[in-house]
Amino acid sequence: MDQKRLFAAIALSILIVLGFELWKRETTPTPDPAPAVASQQTTPGADTPTVAPAAPGTAAAAQAAAANRPPAERLKIESPRVAGSLSLRGARLDDLILKDYHETTSKLSPNVRLFATRDEAEPYYAQWGWTAADGRTRVPDNESDWTAEGGPLAPGKPVTLSWDNGQGQIFQIVLGLDENYMFTVDQRLVNNGAEAVSVLPWTRIRRETTPQVSGFYILHEGFVGVLDGRLYETTYKSAKDTGPEQRGVVMERQTNGGWAGFTDKYWLTAINPIDAAQPMSASWRHVPDGWQDRWQVDFAPPAAQQVAAGATGSLGTRVFAGAKEVHLLDRYQDDLHITDFDKAIDFGMFYFLTKPFFYALDWLYRQFGNFGIAILVFTVFLKAVFFPLASKAYKSMERMKMLAPKMTEVRERYKDDPAKAQAEMMALYKTEKVNPASGCLPILIQIPVFFALYKVLFVTIEMRHAPFFGWIHDLSAPDPTNLFTLFGTIPWDPPAMLHMPVWAIIMGVTMFLQQKMNPTPPDPIQAKIFAWMPVIFTFMLASFPAGLVIYWSWNNLLSVAQQAWIGRHERRERAQAIKLAKAKR
Repeated sequence: MDQKRLFAAIALSILIVLGFELWKRETTPTPDPAPAVASQQTTPGADTPTVAPAAPGTAAAAQAAAANRPPAERLKIESPRVAGSLSLRGARLDDLILKDYHETTSKLSPNVRLFATRDEAEPYYAQWGWTAADGRTRVPDNESDWTAEGGPLAPGKPVTLSWDNGQGQIFQIVLGLDENYMFTVDQRLVNNGAEAVSVLPWTRIRRETTPQVSGFYILHEGFVGVLDGRLYETTYKSAKDTGPEQRGVVMERQTNGGWAGFTDKYWLTAINPIDAAQPMSASWRHVPDGWQDRWQVDFAPPAAQQVAAGATGSLGTRVFAGAKEVHLLDRYQDDLHITDFDKAIDFGMFYFLTKPFFYALDWLYRQFGNFGIAILVFTVFLKAVFFPLASKAYKSMERMKMLAPKMTEVRERYKDDPAKAQAEMMALYKTEKVNPASGCLPILIQIPVFFALYKVLFVTIEMRHAPFFGWIHDLSAPDPTNLFTLFGTIPWDPPAMLHMPVWAIIMGVTMFLQQKMNPTPPDPIQAKIFAWMPVIFTFMLASFPAGLVIYWSWNNLLSVAQQAWIGRHERRERAQAIKLAKAKR
């Protein structure tokens, strides 16, 4: 294989991937903030997974009555990791903050808010209810006021919500919460009437606006779920394109067990049936409503429940609402038998590398107390693992440097006969026992490692707001310093393309040093391209997570040291061999 072509192809591939990533960051539009949504839903049938029973009176009368009602009572939620409340009007979990996470690196910044009420700018909530499959049973709706027995809702302190329909049936929702982010719900219908009733219990999670997404092609945000052992992912854009063709249903699957919900970069809300053997119908819905889009995930039995007189019907589900912590999702997956729950984290196509890398970095973090140091130590470990392979590659590159004068001589001698020149070059490689392609191995090895580590830094919440030293307060965010403001001394906000931080400069310098130790491509055009590579990569990686740039810089330094040691050792061995050959003459 022609070494220069392979190098060029590898470099071009990396440039295309990194260039596309940079282009996506700068061209992805930021959605305008949506105005507050009114408390009363106006889209018929949009509030239930199936057709809801008609409310008595006109819509105007219902709205007027709702306006004159007292504010809804709320059930407080107290937990070591979450706080908030549940609306007793409509049985909605619509107020939830995460105590362990802040919006910025400052501990004084507000806590991350996951769920929000319907009178706020971005309503987001979980809800439980029933649909009257028999068309005559009165079921609770969005305006039904529930009564709570117990409270506040806390770990080990469940709460029971009740609503009497006045026809002999009592609806109950028994809510529980663990010490993290998992809510358990038992929906019960106690039939004290004289006749059997037919109802369909359901659980849903709803977003009444389209959330702002990061816009990175390596990160999935939107609908996510594992149903019957298969991972499904759909972005909001794809769902919007699909929904109208299927009356708002983006996807619907019959499943045993599994889970489905919404994923953001670091946060997840998902529904999961408690009984994995319980057949369920899961659906993702896009409900357009004028200027805004609404999104919904539903879980319900595939058929209505028939509840005889004097009997009780029930359905058990869970709702996860919290941070996508790797160890926590793994524990839920094992203890609660939630299939592939860890795939809520977008580990990507290099899952087989990305997740072990996370475990290694997390273990090192526990030893050193700093994720930045963990990255440095982990890079040394990777270098040690690949040392035998890299050693052969660097030896080959060193021999190529020594052969450079002979290669130039061959090209000059046969400059009018390229085929002959190529044949002579191959003969020279064979005589000197040099494989021109082996020098590419360090780059080939580094590519999957680079992207796997990029994923770990970018998608795992454990890296969010993780400090290093000095000015690096968040390894998952770009280095905030900038050469074009003289590192903060000039009060100027340059465009994104002129962001040139300290660590990117360090990376560029180390890449330049490493390149100088490699054989110069004989083709002048390729030599110029490779000479500009450190500059190009410096600008491209300037906006990447600081942890990744630190890894690349440190990896370059280790490569320079390793290559220098191997080169010195190779030259010494070659000198001894020449000396020994002369002595035998």
